[in-house]
Amino acid sequence: MRPSPSPSPTGYWCLHVAAPDSDTVKLHESDAPDVILTTTPANLKAFILGVKAGEFDHFVDG
Repeated sequence: MRPSPSPSPTGYWCLHVAAPDSDTVKLHESDAPDVILTTTPANLKAFILGVKAGEFDHFVDG
């Protein structure tokens, strides 16, 4: 597990990422440790590439 600190209005929180085996990736935020997202390395890679390409920008645009 490797946390990545990010600023929040109340200080810093972390996104924890764990790969218990080669087919599974688990993520959770330090402010909601009971909520765990489970996915595959391929799906996580596709999501990250989509974010970098701007595929989700319409969700946050004014």
